[in-house]
Formats: sequence, C-alpha cells, structure tokens
Amino acid sequence: MGKGTILITGASAGLGAEMARQFAALGYDLGLCARRTERLEALREEIVAADPGRRVELRALDVTDDAAVFRVFKDLAATFGTVDRVIVNAGLGKGAALGRGRYDANRQTAMTNFLGALAQSEAAMEIFRDQGHGHLVMISSMSALRGMRKAMTVYAATKAGVAAIAEGLRAERVPGLDVSVIYPGYIRSEMNEHVEQRTRFMVDTETGVRSMVAAIERRKVKAYVPAWPWVPIGFAMRRLPLSVVRRLT
Repeated sequence: MGKGTILITGASAGLGAEMARQFAALGYDLGLCARRTERLEALREEIVAADPGRRVELRALDVTDDAAVFRVFKDLAATFGTVDRVIVNAGLGKGAALGRGRYDANRQTAMTNFLGALAQSEAAMEIFRDQGHGHLVMISSMSALRGMRKAMTVYAATKAGVAAIAEGLRAERVPGLDVSVIYPGYIRSEMNEHVEQRTRFMVDTETGVRSMVAAIERRKVKAYVPAWPWVPIGFAMRRLPLSVVRRLT
C-alpha cells in the first residue's frame, strides 16, 4: 500500500525526474507527465526496478495545450481513484532582454511557465474540490523574489506569478487544501546545464531535490531551498536595493 498518489508535470528530466525518484522511494505512487514520453518510459523502468511494488502511470502532456491538461489530470485521477498531491513543475528557461528581437522566446516562456501553471492549477483544483482534499505544490524560483535583468526578466516574472496564484488560493482557505510554494536556488538541472559548473551556490540535482522533497513533505507554505544559503539570501533579496541584488544573483 503506497503513501498516496502524486502527479508531477515536467517529469522527464531535471528536477521533475529526480522528485519522481525520491517520492517513489518514500512510497508514493506516481502520475508522471511530460512531452517526451520515451524519457518517462526509462524513468518508470528505473523506479520499478528499484521498487517493483511502485505504481507509475505515464501521460504525454504539453502544458500549453489547455484541453490536454484538463483531460490528462482527470484521466489520472480516474485511473488512481484519487490524486493526493499535484506538483506544478513543468517550466521553460528561455528568454532574452526585452527589445532585443526575441519576443518569441519570452512569449514561449510566459505561455509555459505562467499560463501552463494556471491551467494545471485549475485542473488540480477541480480534482481537489471534488474529492475534498489535496496538496497543490507550485515550483517557483528564487528569481521570483525581485525583478531580474536581461534574459531572466520574463522568467522571473512568470515565477512571481506562480507564487501569487498559490498565495491567492491560500487566502481563499479552501477546505481540505494545502498549498506550498517552493523557491529553488541554484540546483543543477537540464534547464541550466549551459551555466558554468562553478556557479556560486550551485548544488547537484540529488542534493537540491532532497531539500525540495523534505519541504513538500512537511507541507510548508513556502520554502527557499536548499535552506543554506537561500534563506538568508532570500531575506536580503526582498529588502536590498536592486543595485545590490543584481550582484547576489
């Protein structure tokens, strides 16, 4: 008997795939969604090989396809009978300084990270309201705490929007609902593989995700992860002038 059922989007690589591994090891059954199903198949084989009793359902999903988001979420809820936790993780790291002719990249990031997260939140909340309980987890970013420059401007804005959706839901006080926002710092993933390995404060994927999973399991309202050094950096980022913040990030 598993501990419950978790639906994770963007689960084919990076933070999503590692969360799937770690939650499976804790005893959860999983509904994993991503555009690249061949990677999901390999991940399921890995998880089931480690724990043959684990149930892992896979669904192809592009989170910018609204109809598909609602269809896949409802299908997984029907397949499992319940979805106890939804982790809104699918994201895109494209971007460019505004006015540099790359509106296409900025728009794609906004569509995936914000409108995609909105669709996932809507679909998850329909399930949670119907069953009377649920845990919605929004994966934001430390960059959401302040406006970021150049290629990070739109990405940071979308992640701030994700956090605002979560706060609005908490303010609504929906019976049986827990809402968590996770603000990862520099955790090695496919999204940032182009970044120099020696970036300050960067931790490996397994270590970073372990801190994310711990915060999610505690159902924390918000968590800067890993706690060191991101809790003190987060405190500083919210209060210091932008001229100082740009040197911290």
